[in-house]
Amino acid sequence: MIMFGDGLDAAVQKAFTRPAPKSAGAQMRYLVKQYKGTKAVALMLRVSQRTVERYVKDQIKKPRPDLAARLEREVKARWQPQIRAQARAKAASTGGIVIDTRARLGYTAPIGSTDQDRIRHLTVALPPRYAARLFEAQQAGASDQELKEIAADALKEVYFQDGGRRAGSLEEVRFTDIEHLEFDL
Repeated sequence: MIMFGDGLDAAVQKAFTRPAPKSAGAQMRYLVKQYKGTKAVALMLRVSQRTVERYVKDQIKKPRPDLAARLEREVKARWQPQIRAQARAKAASTGGIVIDTRARLGYTAPIGSTDQDRIRHLTVALPPRYAARLFEAQQAGASDQELKEIAADALKEVYFQDGGRRAGSLEEVRFTDIEHLEFDL
């Protein structure tokens, strides 16, 4: 399950200025225009070239559920690339990113502190440098585990250490058993 990558994509998609195509024909026409031909789209979607042509001409209107999911995912991944880049740049430079999560959080600290993991519901605004790290790692093809570690570092600094005002000897934050995760720009 890819939670962090999908969450970051969903946050960026909220910045879209126009809705993505909804019907199968419109989605297929958009992909054909992006890929400059039906053959490339057919290979990407794992269907025949003739099937793509029939969707483009609206001879087929209702795709199978698995094809519909692939079609929607591919269209959203390519929809409004300039708006997507602007939203990422703004979050990485001035805006930051908000993480809303319900997960088991704990930390490693010196003996004598209450470092027991517990379920917490947090909504925390992360500084732009963490938004930049998250987006750069995502674009570099980082795994969900690596994105989770970046988010844990951000929560360590912003939530547990309060920007350096407390818990200075905190070593590591454990971020596990994620029940809910959502990002917002």
